[in-house]
Amino acid sequence: KPFAIFYRSRAKKRRETINTYMWNAEKGYYFDWHMDKKETTPIWSLAGAYPLYCGVATQAQAEQVAKVIRQKFLKPGGVVTSLHDTGQQWDSPNGWAPLQWITIVGLRRYGYDELADTIKHRWLATNEAMYANKNKFVEKYNVVDPTEISGGGEYELQDGFGWTNGVFMALRHDYDKKISTNVPAK
Repeated sequence: KPFAIFYRSRAKKRRETINTYMWNAEKGYYFDWHMDKKETTPIWSLAGAYPLYCGVATQAQAEQVAKVIRQKFLKPGGVVTSLHDTGQQWDSPNGWAPLQWITIVGLRRYGYDELADTIKHRWLATNEAMYANKNKFVEKYNVVDPTEISGGGEYELQDGFGWTNGVFMALRHDYDKKISTNVPAK
């Protein structure tokens, strides 16, 4: 019992800290915190969906995040990792399976099932098209133009990948829906 009280208080403190330092009410989105500069970064990335996934956003914050995801991050092949096209692998036009999962489950947690389904179906179609054309899954996908191969970063595009395979199978089996019904929204 004392452990439960301790961890509940830690979770509350963590939620307060995230919402104090990472939430930008003007932009309606969460941003990474730069510890040295003691300010949020200006980078729009899907890291802003993690507070929904973890249940630390309020319903009003989740509504704003969902709007941003729909307007800025949603692309023909899923959701793009960031809005910056730097040529690096974690930026546009790339989408990564773990971030699709985090976004879909986070949106479901707050009742944004239609948007979650849109992302899910676009991501699955992108994976299936790659498999139909190349007989493989890859580590990341070009979600801006799913007919193009993704790239960027310090190494060549990798074939297969546990997280791509795992997220694909979980989405195909509707585990995203099953998980979201077992996790109460905050």
